[in-house]
Amino acid sequence: MRQVNNPRVLAFEVLAEVELKNEYSNLLLPKYLASSQMSKSDKALATELVYGTLRMKGLYDHFIQRVSDRDLVAIDAKALIVLRMGIHQLKQMRTPTHAAIFESVELGKRVLGRSTASFVNAVLRRVSEMESIQWQGDEVSKLAGEYSHPEWIVSSYLDSLKDVEQVVNLLIANNSPAKPTLIAWPGQSTKDELIDGGATDLVGSQNAVSYDGNPGDLPAVRERRAGVQDYGSQLLVEELFKSFAGNLRWLDLCAGPGGKAAYLSALLSQKGGEFVANEVSEARANLVKQVVKYGSVTNFDGRELPDSIGTFDRILIDAPCTGIGALRRRPEVRWRRTVQGLKELVELQSELLDSAADKVNPYGVIAYATCSPHQAETVFQVRSFLKRHPEFEIRPITHPRADKDGLLQLWTHKDNCDAMFLALLQKKG
Repeated sequence: MRQVNNPRVLAFEVLAEVELKNEYSNLLLPKYLASSQMSKSDKALATELVYGTLRMKGLYDHFIQRVSDRDLVAIDAKALIVLRMGIHQLKQMRTPTHAAIFESVELGKRVLGRSTASFVNAVLRRVSEMESIQWQGDEVSKLAGEYSHPEWIVSSYLDSLKDVEQVVNLLIANNSPAKPTLIAWPGQSTKDELIDGGATDLVGSQNAVSYDGNPGDLPAVRERRAGVQDYGSQLLVEELFKSFAGNLRWLDLCAGPGGKAAYLSALLSQKGGEFVANEVSEARANLVKQVVKYGSVTNFDGRELPDSIGTFDRILIDAPCTGIGALRRRPEVRWRRTVQGLKELVELQSELLDSAADKVNPYGVIAYATCSPHQAETVFQVRSFLKRHPEFEIRPITHPRADKDGLLQLWTHKDNCDAMFLALLQKKG
């Protein structure tokens, strides 16, 4: 990765890789920032340009389409990135109009050429004269346009929350920057060590802190004694670990890239029990090996576990899902997921649950988790599993945010974390 020391150029290069190569901004941007020699303020500018442009991409494309005589599909993909960055500066960052347009045109000259830069100049000047967009259609389409989310995601939020004001609060939360949340892995680091390094305690949490900076600046993170993990993910592991008993076998069925496995492994290292982290992808399994210090790592398809792996008393399924509960941290996900993709993921989740059902011992517990509040991936998935497997029942979660059925659904606008879901499914004797 080459060193980039201009914040707008750096933001453009990250966005280009996210848009054109399907990279993930939350993984790519820190690498670019770490290799640069920019000031703290320039790094902050680059960060806002990347995440803000990705979040509001849908809205900005509406602006472009309103003032351009070209269809979006006819505009060069890199030109669209420059335009969205420029509109973000005009509409969200309140950069002076002349500065936002000038800097965008200069960026356009550098990465696109003079002729395309002239097009950028013309579009941004027209957009700068627009106050707002008057949205047409029903409630869902208006919210989707104004808050830059696909309609199917907005609709799913309405289905779950059943309250427009709550949905608006959630959409606003999804579009708001989030500080990195760190975890001090028990036995390897402590909250106090991270706080001494400049982190802020998350009051009431067991091992979580927030950090307004590059996590890699902290020795515990660099040395893999602590990690970056959303507080919602930490809570799910803690709720599962409440079911601890001695001499149990624990399995993380879909462990990559390793955050929950690392936490669970660290907790078990202090209490005992056998731990296995499994990941279907060999590359991701290697990432898991870097952070799991207690237990073993295997590399199987979670739907087809071999008999040799044995049976378990606790199985965590951190299931592949749409990820629409983590849109503030992974803004590009909202534009990549589709309803068809949702259907395929729901089928995969069902197959993983069925596989776990075959590998869990009597009185054992399956912890089914998703980073999605979509009912097809959460409550409907649980109901379907219980119909297929009447030998299981819900083990009620004791967290204060659990619902009357004993299921836990966190929400970004209520809990200041990813909208994680957890169900504990216990096998009857």
